[in-house]
Amino acid sequence: MAECIPFVTSDGTARLVASLYSDSHIVRVPLDRVNVAAALNRSSRVWLDPATDGVDNLKSRRGQPGNDTWFNLMQSFPHFAKIGTPEYQKAPVRSEVDQFVKALMDRCLTHKPAWITVPQLPFANGSDRNKINRTLAASAGRWKSARGFSGKFILPIVFTHQQQLRGKTARNPKVRQAEWCYREAGAEGFWVVDSSLSDESGSSTLRHRTRAIIDLHQELNERISSKIRIGGPYWGLNLVLWAKGLVDHPAIGIGSGYQYLLPGSPMRGPTARAALPSLRRRVVVRLEFKAWLDIAAGKLAGSHPARAELLEIRRQYTALTAYPAAREQVARFYKGWVDLIAGTPTVGRSMALFQDLSAAYALGKSLPDIAGEKPAKRPEAVAEPLMLSCL
Repeated sequence: MAECIPFVTSDGTARLVASLYSDSHIVRVPLDRVNVAAALNRSSRVWLDPATDGVDNLKSRRGQPGNDTWFNLMQSFPHFAKIGTPEYQKAPVRSEVDQFVKALMDRCLTHKPAWITVPQLPFANGSDRNKINRTLAASAGRWKSARGFSGKFILPIVFTHQQQLRGKTARNPKVRQAEWCYREAGAEGFWVVDSSLSDESGSSTLRHRTRAIIDLHQELNERISSKIRIGGPYWGLNLVLWAKGLVDHPAIGIGSGYQYLLPGSPMRGPTARAALPSLRRRVVVRLEFKAWLDIAAGKLAGSHPARAELLEIRRQYTALTAYPAAREQVARFYKGWVDLIAGTPTVGRSMALFQDLSAAYALGKSLPDIAGEKPAKRPEAVAEPLMLSCL
């Protein structure tokens, strides 16, 4: 079985998983989108996430386009409105939290998942959510024991701002909190993601941010002994963590979704992005990109394999302007990229990924800027910080 874990949020991504990622160990589906699981292969095991990390800032989620399903679902569980307030989070009432967790987890159980995410809120900048998350974790542990749930519990460790991970002093209390919640919930695995990170953005801060996340995973592994360690989804940092042996399963998007969005967040309009396989990156499909393909191909020798790749993408340009076609093209590339890493012996994966990204970096340095892709206008801007994080 493939070690990557697809994150599915729509019928379209579920169908792509069924056709391209049918060898995946398990597939994650949020509870508010559980109906999309019908489009998966019947043999697919489901990791069901009750999506409580959306209880981050309810004022920003209420009434937002596209999030009615999540909000309406959560409102159906007792004491949801209380749990969403900062005042209650500082002084939660155990009996009320127990009622919320019982109703939520019983709903999950009706779908017969193999794994369930422990209910947790994302980390805040301070310690204000420590009490509510400890209460939720302990309540989940009691539910698991009472129900005799035989599947796996996965503790979510979700961050919302880079300041929460900047420096060991900031990370230490969060690692301790995660360790406590993992133990009290009776979890068998943990999943870590920084929802504020877009590692294909080309930002000048990426080297420092990726280093902080790598350090975080090392620190968590020192405190929590687990055979199920999940990181992502990101564009490439999840693969770096996997290649370095810091996670067992890279969480992945399916042609889109390479930055994690909290449940109930305002929906983003679909943007057609095409993969440039030799550069290990995506680019928005627009007229400037079409012109760049011609110029970039002209810079390469006729025998260069990347030249044929660029000309083929140029030939497909019109088709790729449609979001579903572009999403599938990216998903197919990404599957090949993951399989390439998986085919390398575990002890050599980090070096293999470094060499893979080094080739993308070297090619990118020889090509002109990609218009409209600020700040990632340089073709090598995505591969470079990932390459430097491999070793």
